[in-house]
Amino acid sequence: MTSDRAVGLDREGEGPQRATLLELFLDLVFVAALALTSRSLAQRLDWVGAFQTVVLLLAIWWVWSVTALVTDLYHAQRPPIFPMTLWVMFGTILLAGTLPTAFADDALLFAGAYVAIQLGRGIFLVAALHRHAARVHATRFIFWFAVSAVLWLAGGLVAGPTRGLLWVAALAIDYGSAWLRYPTPRLGRIPTSQYTVAADHLAERYQQFFTLALGDLILLTTLAYADNDTTLDRTAALLLAFAATVLLWQIYVHRAGALFQATIESSRDPGGFVRSTPNTHLLMVAGVVAASAGFEVVIAQPTDHTTPWLAAVILGGPALFLAGRARFEYEVFSRVSPPRLVAVLILIVASPALMLAPALVAGLTATLVLAGVAIADNIRARGNPPEQPNPST
Repeated sequence: MTSDRAVGLDREGEGPQRATLLELFLDLVFVAALALTSRSLAQRLDWVGAFQTVVLLLAIWWVWSVTALVTDLYHAQRPPIFPMTLWVMFGTILLAGTLPTAFADDALLFAGAYVAIQLGRGIFLVAALHRHAARVHATRFIFWFAVSAVLWLAGGLVAGPTRGLLWVAALAIDYGSAWLRYPTPRLGRIPTSQYTVAADHLAERYQQFFTLALGDLILLTTLAYADNDTTLDRTAALLLAFAATVLLWQIYVHRAGALFQATIESSRDPGGFVRSTPNTHLLMVAGVVAASAGFEVVIAQPTDHTTPWLAAVILGGPALFLAGRARFEYEVFSRVSPPRLVAVLILIVASPALMLAPALVAGLTATLVLAGVAIADNIRARGNPPEQPNPST
């Protein structure tokens, strides 16, 4: 997203720089979306389930990410933007409600809801900015979402592997066009000089969404514990899930997470950073979603053998989070702490070693590795002055 002077709508000058209550209200529906995505993965731990989860998560993330950028540029509670936010919220409720059957009976409804959200948002923006230069940017968004809409709706009308392929192609258009700055016939690309954001607001929004993802982990593990008989091993699994949640949060906020705003403000290429940040946080959120599915299974069946797919989510989830966190650290400091890379390697190597071990042991291993990273972070920070951001872009 970009910024032009849309008087009365933009956040520049006297505009509020913190997230509004309306934006937090919007986030509530994404808690349900993330929880349903994780639960669907937990109920189908195989190649098909993993593929479907990736597609659904990419769609959910793109709805939230684009909306976050729009409300970063414009007052969410101003009359033209307020109904747009409610439109996105209702569409996301509909989208979330179809997630369990998005690849079955509700495929067209899921695709239609996604298309309606993305195109509807663009139409609201064009109407709100009809007297401003920024309208041309909203036109670019409509063009590219209209292109991907053809594939989304076509996927909703067909069945089998073709649906998945069409939706992957649609996602490639959505993500690729944003990365390429929406190159549009006759309009060209969005100039990098026009990528401006309210750094404190955008940083806060991504931190809030990551916290929501951790809320998904707490919600699913608590529900799994409540849905099964209370036993000592299940209680131990719940304790591990809680400890892992705390460690994920601590690792995220350590140094780089706390300097998110300062990094945007000091970046040599804020536009490049703004385009990169969604993908970095997507990796971390995906890791939490996978870990949520894994701990849900561990709590339900703590003494069962660790299957290859359970190992993939209970250990691969934290590994994916750490990979995203390493990339985030590189974006902020132009370096990566070795303990993160070592931890990812340990999680990968441990996966085959834990086959046939009780699921509780796999959960313990994941939690201990995260604890090791958190301890290494604290040791590195102890006695050293606060590190200042040195953005890679």
